[in-house]
Amino acid sequence: MHLLRCTITLHDSVYYATRELGTLYETGQYLHNYALSYALFNDSHLQVAYFCDSYQPGYAEDLARLNAAQIYVTPALPLQVDLLLATWKIGQVSYYRRTEQFGGRNYPANIGRAKELAPGSVFVCYVISAAALRLPRWIRLGKWHSKAEVTVEALPVEQRTGPFVAAAPLNPLDLLPGVAQVFDIVSMPPNSLITHAQCVGAHYVVGAGGLPVEMRYRVPELPTVARRARRQA
Repeated sequence: MHLLRCTITLHDSVYYATRELGTLYETGQYLHNYALSYALFNDSHLQVAYFCDSYQPGYAEDLARLNAAQIYVTPALPLQVDLLLATWKIGQVSYYRRTEQFGGRNYPANIGRAKELAPGSVFVCYVISAAALRLPRWIRLGKWHSKAEVTVEALPVEQRTGPFVAAAPLNPLDLLPGVAQVFDIVSMPPNSLITHAQCVGAHYVVGAGGLPVEMRYRVPELPTVARRARRQA
């Protein structure tokens, strides 16, 4: 197995809507492993088309290709995070539809504020793979496709069994049952992450902590996708 430590430095502000509070859209301080998987492997393994005619995500189908290649990306831990607040306003096309208001005539729905991750913020994640990988130096993140630099460091692979503290945030959907014993929850879409997880079982040694060995993408099948597949069968 190969274990890579990836340090991600933002060269542009990154925005994605972790929380929507009226006209305020907040970006969380953790990077989800689904987003990182698309950013790191869209050119090599996933190859999702640039044009998308649906709002229905295809996580299960896309990430299954990484499972087949025995590649897994952990969520990213923030090492240094700065935030900025951007106010935006878009024009309302009154001849196309009626203008929308938030509770009063002075609060049109075409304004808002976005709390974004500022340039210079630094994150770290880990990539586990069966074969040696060459990761891109530059990736795109967030809804603005913001530019970020990836610095890769190969780590020695040492496997142990027993209790350990997770060296990175974990996606609980990707763990075997009973691995994570005690943890904090980070609420974010498309599914919450866990941090400071105290785990048991087989793991790779990473510094004073570790990463569970049996991590793989286990995306639950969405009901709408299941119904569509049954209709087409």
